[in-house]
Amino acid sequence: MSVADAIDAPTQLLAGGRVVTPAGVLADGWVRLVGERIADVGAERPELEAPVVDLGGAWLLPGFVDLHMHGGGGHSVMDSLEAMQEAVAFHCSHGTTATLVSFVTAPEHDLVDQLGWAAELTRRGPTARGHVLGSHLEGPFLSARHCGAQNASFMVAPDLRLLERLRAVAGDTLRMVTIAPELDGALAMIEKLAGTGVIAAMGHSDATYEQALAGIRAGASHATHLFNAMRPLHHREPGLVGAALEAGIACELINDDRHVHPAVVRLVFDLIERPALVTDAIDATGVGDTRFELGGQEVQVRSGEARLVRTGSLAGSTLTMDQALRLAVKASGIGIARASAAASAIPARVLGRDQDLGSIAPGRRADLVVLDDDLRVSRVMCGGAWCGSP
Repeated sequence: MSVADAIDAPTQLLAGGRVVTPAGVLADGWVRLVGERIADVGAERPELEAPVVDLGGAWLLPGFVDLHMHGGGGHSVMDSLEAMQEAVAFHCSHGTTATLVSFVTAPEHDLVDQLGWAAELTRRGPTARGHVLGSHLEGPFLSARHCGAQNASFMVAPDLRLLERLRAVAGDTLRMVTIAPELDGALAMIEKLAGTGVIAAMGHSDATYEQALAGIRAGASHATHLFNAMRPLHHREPGLVGAALEAGIACELINDDRHVHPAVVRLVFDLIERPALVTDAIDATGVGDTRFELGGQEVQVRSGEARLVRTGSLAGSTLTMDQALRLAVKASGIGIARASAAASAIPARVLGRDQDLGSIAPGRRADLVVLDDDLRVSRVMCGGAWCGSP
């Protein structure tokens, strides 16, 4: 924002809330906004001639940043640009003000279309209905032994020529690629991605500890939904889980009380500095019990749990980020400041956007979420403007 724009921009004051900042919780805090940015944060209300929003003791957190989202509100990001917009808007109403859009394994022509839609929305920039930060290819370079709910018939060995064709469509909006590091050609692809600024993530993998460490040495810096769809942690073979935790790379957790036990969530928070809460949400999120298709496979949702009809494997989640944070605090005993960081600041840092997003601090975008005493969403703000709530 230029000096002239800052002078002309509207000022507002959010006051009387429990404000979660990088330095801790301000029990009776305030945040001054100028236009779409946070100007000041403090613990004693300043004397300002500005519209005041009294938060009435509610929690004020930075807007959530989701690194792994496939859909929501009945809309799949893999169906059309319009469906992608609606899925992003659905999650925005639950506090996710910025997100990657994630694509499962599919034929090349489908991935080309999807990457093109994501590129268009990313380049449009932030809106009052959410902000697309880029795309995440969760495949097709995965292990069929741990395909989870993905269609193994479309999985391929890491192929740099295919990667370049996909990148030609996405350009710099391709932000993350998940790879099974044990596959032939995987290390070369990880090196290529890391060398060009794309996050190389490991997941859907049967990698041994040594194979996962090789991936980390090659440049992998992220674990896709740790514990799920990978060789399990064993005391004689730590696998990818052990390598990721030992190295301290960023590790995603689908914290829905189904994919990972609350005690394990607590252990991961104790072990590493960069746990990242994600949803891995599918289009059935927020819809209720239903049957639908994911990547060409039939999925049944019962009581919020999505499973493949054919195999019974968990098929993504029906989680929203506000639920993930609430469970971290209430079921795993994580302090709200640490849980907030895992839902906002850490994902923003993973994407290299932490100077702009993910925290309540001067200069950051005014992407905010107001939570009640039960940590349920009351209001959501994107870029200084209030948007819809659940």
